[in-house]
Amino acid sequence: MTGDTYLAYDYPLLSAFWTMLIFFLWIMWFVLLFRVVVDIIRDDELSGWGKAGWLLFCVCLPFLGVFVYIVARGKDMGRRETAQARAQQKQFDDYIRETAKGSGGATSSVEELARLSEIKARGDITEEEFNRAKQLVLSGHGSATHR
Repeated sequence: MTGDTYLAYDYPLLSAFWTMLIFFLWIMWFVLLFRVVVDIIRDDELSGWGKAGWLLFCVCLPFLGVFVYIVARGKDMGRRETAQARAQQKQFDDYIRETAKGSGGATSSVEELARLSEIKARGDITEEEFNRAKQLVLSGHGSATHR
């Protein structure tokens, strides 16, 4: 073996741990950098010039820019993230409620019968039309308002 050949046993265990630590910190640095950039872009309170300034600062001097941003706006960064998560949850809950009501916003038979009773009470339909529509609703063949 020559002196230029390095084998696995030539790399000490402590050096392997240091290499893994540095690699982990390098990955964490990029995660932090991307979170800061996304927060700058999503922030509605910042003007366009403010966003451009912070982005320029974080791109030109990344370590200093990110650390200054976290010190200056880090507290609000968490609040914005929480507000966005709550808004997404509310939007999802509203979607589930609308979907659970039925396809196309269909109403229940009880609501249909109540609406038919109101129409009959106003005198817009006769007793015979009311009975036909009521039978349609109770049999499940469709909405009485569409007939």
